[in-house]
Amino acid sequence: MRSHPFAYGIFVVFCALGFGARWAIGSVYSAGEALQLVDALASSGLYLGSASATASATILALMLTLTGFIRRVDQDFDEDVWCSVKRVAQVATTSLMASLFLLLALVFPIGEFEKLPAQWYFWLYNILFGITVLVIALLAMTVALLYSTIRAVIHEVTPDFSSDDEDSE
Repeated sequence: MRSHPFAYGIFVVFCALGFGARWAIGSVYSAGEALQLVDALASSGLYLGSASATASATILALMLTLTGFIRRVDQDFDEDVWCSVKRVAQVATTSLMASLFLLLALVFPIGEFEKLPAQWYFWLYNILFGITVLVIALLAMTVALLYSTIRAVIHEVTPDFSSDDEDSE
């Protein structure tokens, strides 16, 4: 955590924004209102879940490519770079699993369950909203981790141009 405070900060900010949005929406008072909120969340959540799953799977594939690239470069990378690559892979995998869980939760025919207690819709909405916020926060954290990892790799493989200029003079 010490090596990537920006990424963890991004995660916390997105979680706070999500829970602030949930607070702004307010409490749901009837099953009909909760059902409408669940339907609205389901339509956008399906797009979010599929986009997040695609992005996370792509990031994992690119991390495999990056590890192959790092191993072929003549440069010795320090342990921090390898830990960054590992952390990106862990967060992308968690994001992929959360996205798949969100997609699975959203494919239930929620409006067809007529004999469920009204409180069930309230809890379902809160759970779906929480998973949606988690998926967004994990994606934001993955982007921040990718940025710091790519910066570290570029820093290691970029030649030192200032020493070349001094040698030519």
